[in-house]
Amino acid sequence: MIGSAVESYDFFIYGTAAAAWFGKIFFHTQEPIVGILAAFATLAVGFLMRPLGGYLAGHFGDRYGRKAVLFWSLLGMGGATVLIGALPTYEQVGVMAPILLILLRMIQGIGFGAEWGGAVLMAFEHAPAKKRGFYGAVPQLGIPLGLLLANGTFLLSEALFEGDWVWRMPFLISFVMVAIGIFIRMQVAESPEFERAKADKQIMQQPALEVIRRDWRTVLKIMGLRLAETGGYYITTSFMLSYVLLADITDTRHVLLGTLIGSALGLGSHLLFGALSDRIGRRPVFLIGAVFTILFGIPMFMLINTGAVMMVIVAVAMSLLFSHDPIFAVESSWFSEQFPANVRSSGISLGYNGASVVAGLLPFIATGLYGMVGWIGPAVMFSLLGVVSTWVAFHTRETAPIKMEQHSLSTSSTSVTPGV
Repeated sequence: MIGSAVESYDFFIYGTAAAAWFGKIFFHTQEPIVGILAAFATLAVGFLMRPLGGYLAGHFGDRYGRKAVLFWSLLGMGGATVLIGALPTYEQVGVMAPILLILLRMIQGIGFGAEWGGAVLMAFEHAPAKKRGFYGAVPQLGIPLGLLLANGTFLLSEALFEGDWVWRMPFLISFVMVAIGIFIRMQVAESPEFERAKADKQIMQQPALEVIRRDWRTVLKIMGLRLAETGGYYITTSFMLSYVLLADITDTRHVLLGTLIGSALGLGSHLLFGALSDRIGRRPVFLIGAVFTILFGIPMFMLINTGAVMMVIVAVAMSLLFSHDPIFAVESSWFSEQFPANVRSSGISLGYNGASVVAGLLPFIATGLYGMVGWIGPAVMFSLLGVVSTWVAFHTRETAPIKMEQHSLSTSSTSVTPGV
């Protein structure tokens, strides 16, 4: 959870900086919407690289263990983040500035793509079978905790520094957090399920390729399931920062404050939803978030359009708490239970990061839609993401132990011959 929080912090501070600073600093444009589009394009680059990170993490995680992947993903992600904080601007080195930014963003994307699968499997595969929903939700806390740290650091940096140091300091201090994360990860024992697969000689030479060949339908389902969660998340957090500026609605700090409150509540809600999935099943909990995403798109933007500080905060916090959290809390357990242990890292990493390619483009697309048709475009897109994930959820098998036991008992009772 702590290592995931560090990587999430590194990834999210880029989204905040891209929305509020990078358009002018690295792309040297005086037109606000053009600068934001360029900055969000570099944000998307990180997402485009995540499937490569997921492929590498899945391959090496299934072949050599989850622990080694966790170490290298954090090291690569953290190193790129610190270097972004030290980059020269466009005024200092010209076009070399955005080129270096894009290269480092690519490394960030590979590192973050490699992170998630290993982190959740270490928790999931160490957990008791009937509590995997709860324990699988624990590393998921790294996302709201990382976002909480990222936005809190930016708010603090704005209060303490001026000029370029406002956006540089959140990147530079990542060095300390990464060092702590690496130290902790070196103390963690290898996954017992991987050790059993290794002892039983079930390790495959090309696990990622095997998943693509055999389980590509499940990988595509995971991608569809993630759209409401990850797409809605980046519309709510990254795009909304630029939206309130472009529409001259309110200060970005109010969006950041709503994000902070939603993330703080998420530290409890993820555990609650994870535990609930152990009792009533993965799909019902998932649908809480997916259906809410459908219903909340237009109301969220209407609340923000009032410009009232409280309404903005409530809209952002509610989106995170009821659209994102129920889905994200069960992804680690529900996705992991779709694959056998010897290809599990590959399966969940490919599906999870494949969806990120689409999600990374959404702030860019939302900005373009706003430019063409106004706020209704991003609002409808937000709801459509929920429609897709809801449809896929009804076509994905339930895996929670309590649900499987109920299905087994039901099958047994119907097979009894009449009169016996």
